[in-house]
Amino acid sequence: MLMAFSLLLIVLGWSTPLPRGWSPWRDQAVAVLGFIGAPVLGGLIASRRPNNLYGWVWLAFALSIALVGLAEPYAAYALVAEPGSLLAPRMVNFMLALGWGTLIALIPFILLLFPTGRLPSPRWRYLAWIVLVAVSTALPLEFFSPHSGQGPVKSPFGVGGAVGEIAYRISEIAILIMFAATILSAFSLVVRYHRASGVERQQLKWFALAAVLIGGIIVVDLLNLDVLLGDTLWNLLIAASFAGLYVTVGVAIFRYRLYDIDRIINRALVYGTLSATLALVYFGGVTATQALVRTITSQEELPQLVVVASTLVIAALFNPLRRRIQSFIDRRFYRSKYDARKTLEAFSVKLRDDTDLEALNNDLVGVVTETMQPAHVSLWLRPLVDAGRRRESPR
Repeated sequence: MLMAFSLLLIVLGWSTPLPRGWSPWRDQAVAVLGFIGAPVLGGLIASRRPNNLYGWVWLAFALSIALVGLAEPYAAYALVAEPGSLLAPRMVNFMLALGWGTLIALIPFILLLFPTGRLPSPRWRYLAWIVLVAVSTALPLEFFSPHSGQGPVKSPFGVGGAVGEIAYRISEIAILIMFAATILSAFSLVVRYHRASGVERQQLKWFALAAVLIGGIIVVDLLNLDVLLGDTLWNLLIAASFAGLYVTVGVAIFRYRLYDIDRIINRALVYGTLSATLALVYFGGVTATQALVRTITSQEELPQLVVVASTLVIAALFNPLRRRIQSFIDRRFYRSKYDARKTLEAFSVKLRDDTDLEALNNDLVGVVTETMQPAHVSLWLRPLVDAGRRRESPR
């Protein structure tokens, strides 16, 4: 309901230009829509797994996002689009913006409690207590900080002078502690992965896939490469990354198509490497050809025929490169699968050519032992009745 109210205010104020300092209506809408999956995910987990604390943490996280997401649209509509239409815009903006501290404090718990709703071990409870103390310190100080609020809205309770500045600095340190706790909480997933097996290990792989996507977004932001995409595309990319987080966590918790993660990771490695290789070949070929043409003919424009030829070369290289990269990825990262496939291919050739039943039985047992590596293997042949007489045949 809070997110729906935020979107309603954004739609009503869309035609009114916002002054410098405010986020554009478009970016506010993308921010709200990008996090709409959080309450859906939390509601699903809490309703299906009420004894798992993890769903309730997601619901608290979603509530914090909804409060913060409403702060700027509320103030922008009440102060710029329709002045005086809503009650106490500065006060409401400030109170809603306090949810930012709770939001940051909940991120470590999203990492620490995945997927069981329990800490990896009792040792991690010290980190949980540090986060709780940090957020308990930050929230009261944020109340008196002159820098609080969403958008260019000053806090009505802000204390100026040295006292206000000290409160702001201490709250900043508390927030930095929470960020450091987030990094340590991410390390807890590595510890949990090494101790896990079976289903829990597959769940952690799904979560790691989403973490890599969001980590890539953070790296791009730190390198200021987001300016190449533009504000709108960048906000859409952030929203898509967080949507991927909700989907992967949902898959992991509800174990829907849980074991497809290995195929997804394999395809991501193959096609990511293939795309990067083809892009390098294309741009490298075009750049080299352009330099050659400029040297020979003194023309700045690249002939259209060269561009078409480069495109055809890329199309011709697609399948051969894909097969080679797939083979390389299998050998490097999926060695057991690669060896099993080679073994089965060799056995199928032998099965086609060999007629000795006893030898085939021994080969079959050998193939199963080599590929599956079970503790014990036995082969049972059931007798069949054929045309009125009994005979033994492999089944």
